[in-house]
Amino acid sequence: MLEVRDLHAYYGKSHILQGVDINVGENEIVSILGRNGVGRSTTLKAIMGNPEPHGEIVFRGKDVAGRKPHEIAHLGIGFVPEERAIFPALTVEQNLLLGIKSGRSGGRWSIDETWRLFPQLKERANAPGGALSGGEQQMLTICRTLMGDPDLIMVDEPTEGLAPQMVERVGELLQEIARRGISILLVEQRLVIAMRISHRVYVMGHGRIVFEGTPADLMAAGDVRREWLEV
Repeated sequence: MLEVRDLHAYYGKSHILQGVDINVGENEIVSILGRNGVGRSTTLKAIMGNPEPHGEIVFRGKDVAGRKPHEIAHLGIGFVPEERAIFPALTVEQNLLLGIKSGRSGGRWSIDETWRLFPQLKERANAPGGALSGGEQQMLTICRTLMGDPDLIMVDEPTEGLAPQMVERVGELLQEIARRGISILLVEQRLVIAMRISHRVYVMGHGRIVFEGTPADLMAAGDVRREWLEV
């Protein structure tokens, strides 16, 4: 579904991504793991076109490198940023409606599905998004992205700053998304969650991929965990 080859990206003169290779298949949950500052979030942003990517990015057979972010979104890639980026003055329902993309709605997700899975959001449908808790805002952001009926969503640090109970809810939501045939490329700091829900994992270090395999493979690779993941 998604093939990324020899991806480079820069912030000014800083060479952040130094030849990243990643692929995501149909119905897969794939996680990018690593310490802060190694380029995980930049990888997702470069795939979406900002910062400008240098390399090969092919989505469903189409070269998307160099396209504008809104063009990439309309091709079927959704992006859930770490900062959530809800519209705080708009209601919960209005935030969801903004996620609908012309020509891609009416697919695997709807407002009714959001209400069914998260009745607490339905109860606050007319409340401003800024009045929600951090966990509720994260759920709203993910569900808003799903309203555009993407084939793949990229999710950046969805459990950051959340209480343990909400972390579990986020994990359950990501698994539900995958069950509906939507692939996921996940950046996640919490190793336990990523290892539990992922089909495959990549480990990043210094702007490069230093490991690829299943969660079981990574658990068996103690040297990789010690060098690139553990504090």
